[in-house]
Amino acid sequence: MKVMILAVGRMKTGPEAALTRDWLARFEATGRQLGLGPATLVEVEDKRRRGADAEADLLLAAAPDGPLVALDERGDALTSPAFAERLARMRDGGARSVAFAIGGADGHGAALRARADWALSFGPMVWPHMLARAMLAEQLYRAASILSGGPYHRA
Repeated sequence: MKVMILAVGRMKTGPEAALTRDWLARFEATGRQLGLGPATLVEVEDKRRRGADAEADLLLAAAPDGPLVALDERGDALTSPAFAERLARMRDGGARSVAFAIGGADGHGAALRARADWALSFGPMVWPHMLARAMLAEQLYRAASILSGGPYHRA
């Protein structure tokens, strides 16, 4: 199952970019044998059109067919094992791809919220969008590690 991180804005070089690349590479290496991956980061931006609704249009245009997960502080706060289980259920249910959408500064527009299959939260705090990419990439790797029975995750 292909995994896509859809994000508003362009990530420049820096620690968040390095972390995101590293965790996605680890996810691909671990997830490949589990039918997870490849993982891609798709960044969208239109400097002429701003705001949550315009950004939702861009994210939706980039989203593949399949489950769409909106990262949102009001979403479900899952444990890492529960996130891994949810990912496995999507894969086992026949999903060919899943996309995780990270909105811009104004959050997600109404169209994206309506299309999303569920919302995922990293807690009630708001995180910088560049850091949220790295956090999601790490949780994807952690999920693959949990599903493979690897030692990375210790409960």
